[in-house]
Amino acid sequence: MTLNLGAAYRAPSSEILNALDADHALSDEVRAAGQVRARELVRRLREESKPGLMETFLAEYGLSTEEGVALMCLAEALLRVPDAETIDALIEDKIAPSEWGTHLGKSSSSLVNASTWALMLTGKVLDTDESRGIGGVLHGMVKRLGEPVIRTAVGRAMKEMGRQFVLGQTIKEAVGRTQKGYTYSYDMLGEAAMTAQDAQRYFDAYWAAIEALGKSSTAGDIRKNPGISIKLSALHPRYDELQRERVMDELIPRVRELAKLAAGHKMGLNIDAEEADRLELSLDIFDAVIRDEGVKRWGGLGMVIQAYGRRAPYAIERVAAIAKAAGEACMVRLVKGAYWDTEIKRAQVDGVEGFPVFTRKAETDAAYLMCADKLLDAVPDIYPQFATHNAQTAAAILELADAKGVARDQFEFQRLHGMGEALHHMLLSEEDTACRIYAPVGAHRDLLAYLVRRLLENGANSSFVSQILDTDVPIEAVIADPLAARRQLSNAPVREPSELFGTRRNSRGYDLRERTVQKRFLDDREKWAKHQWAAFPLSPVRMRLGKAKPVINPARPDDKVGTVQEASAEQAEMAIAAAKVWDAPVAERAAVLRKASDLFELNTPEIMALLAREAGKTALDGIAELREAVDFLRYYADEAERREVRDPAGIVTAISPWNFPLAIFTGQVAAGLAMGNAVVSKPAETTPLIAHRAVEWLYEA
Repeated sequence: MTLNLGAAYRAPSSEILNALDADHALSDEVRAAGQVRARELVRRLREESKPGLMETFLAEYGLSTEEGVALMCLAEALLRVPDAETIDALIEDKIAPSEWGTHLGKSSSSLVNASTWALMLTGKVLDTDESRGIGGVLHGMVKRLGEPVIRTAVGRAMKEMGRQFVLGQTIKEAVGRTQKGYTYSYDMLGEAAMTAQDAQRYFDAYWAAIEALGKSSTAGDIRKNPGISIKLSALHPRYDELQRERVMDELIPRVRELAKLAAGHKMGLNIDAEEADRLELSLDIFDAVIRDEGVKRWGGLGMVIQAYGRRAPYAIERVAAIAKAAGEACMVRLVKGAYWDTEIKRAQVDGVEGFPVFTRKAETDAAYLMCADKLLDAVPDIYPQFATHNAQTAAAILELADAKGVARDQFEFQRLHGMGEALHHMLLSEEDTACRIYAPVGAHRDLLAYLVRRLLENGANSSFVSQILDTDVPIEAVIADPLAARRQLSNAPVREPSELFGTRRNSRGYDLRERTVQKRFLDDREKWAKHQWAAFPLSPVRMRLGKAKPVINPARPDDKVGTVQEASAEQAEMAIAAAKVWDAPVAERAAVLRKASDLFELNTPEIMALLAREAGKTALDGIAELREAVDFLRYYADEAERREVRDPAGIVTAISPWNFPLAIFTGQVAAGLAMGNAVVSKPAETTPLIAHRAVEWLYEA
């Protein structure tokens, strides 16, 4: 494959998939046999098996229904709503308008029907149409008196649902609920550490869990013992590519300790997948830990790789190369991916070029199968763990393994606790494959984030979990071959980051967590590290300039950034008197502002250096500031054309603050100019250089 891990970060999806096709395309025979096997699995799942609660819930309240979306919004928002008043308003907004009565009694699950009844009653209580006389008044009273009750009820309902998907609140409780025949991988619930105390608490929880699970790790073969998954972001409060040096120094020892403990108990330990910008950092830590003498001849260290990531095949290559260099076997859990919405929206908001994940489901499904082929080729150096609830995916993997001569004990399937039970029972009992259950463990206060991720992953009406119960969806549609489907994509692609605002081009961003981008960005900025600028009054009136004053870097007093010659009060009055409105057609004014925005972006390295040296801005703050300035220029250009105001107000004075020396300065100036006004602007005394350069680019435009 011509691409590598770095180059594939945001490479076009077609380039990634075509490269995979060239090396890991499934044969026609394997695909045909997989379809036959999948068809039979789906037929039996529909006719013979009893659906689980998750499947039942999603069949009634999928993301294709207004009520399903309301529930997802409500559950997700409850994660961070800070006060009761906001929760009450949110509940009223999301529950009251929905048609819960249409779902009453429709589900095969009594729990789902009971939830519908409660939601319907809540909706009626919150419906306060006072036009209905005394009845409306009574409803209003109940609403006012009942808000805390409703709030508590919604929270309890979410917790009750969560109980179905969390194996236990403690490891002891979870182990007591395990099913015979299955192995387990335990996940300690919780989100990223925010403080060192958080990280220590998570470390202690992982340690205690490994010790407890060690008592039931009685098999001589690691693959038959329980395992544990750890989140690196839970073990360090600054788990970020931009803090790489600190992370490597402080986090690797912690992971090594946990790995050695797990190795001593012959347990597997998987490094869980997180957001795309942490992938290379996770691989570096995996590399450091697997080489440690304390885990030699263990074979239980694992990585979780998300197939929706465009770098997934290259991450598999990297893991295989690391393991080979260390002389160790390892495990790889292949999943579809859990942070798709976040990755898409972050890329759009950040204005970067392209996405780190595939934007269409068929692309992810196709990548998963070809990555599975890649993993099976790496047996026995890698022990593949295929996490899926999709019968078509499982059937294709079984056919692939048979075609390659990979024995059933050389890989396993995985499912989430509370989901995919019927399918995995068939795989376990009839296909003689190992099946492992990914089992969350933790207090119910920690389960909501996990639950929402699971619902969002599987709630779309295109997901297998949603379709399996819907007999209106033909079996052929449920088992559609993703390798064929990805070549016949008909759904509209996700809007590219540059097109986020439609006709107005989004400002360009830089992902400094992408290593090649970071190096190029910092190298370009460094070229301006010793440059000195000069600022002085710019006016149509000739002025006698005063004595130049030095401008000093606030973070490094020995760094002279340049000089400034300030205008006097009298000179400011002269400038105001000489100012004239910008008598040009609105289209011309808009075109000039857009040209200025392009010049700002063209001079990014110089602007970044100025913002850092004159204003003390970090790289991330500098990028955000420049992008805001560019957005202002383009936004006001659009607004001027949209409003078609011909008569300017006259002379506008703009006085900008030091904390946003480019963004607010530019925004004030651009707003006035867009409408044809004359603008007299005074930057903050501490940041005149960046303002002076901005005006020079405006003049150039």
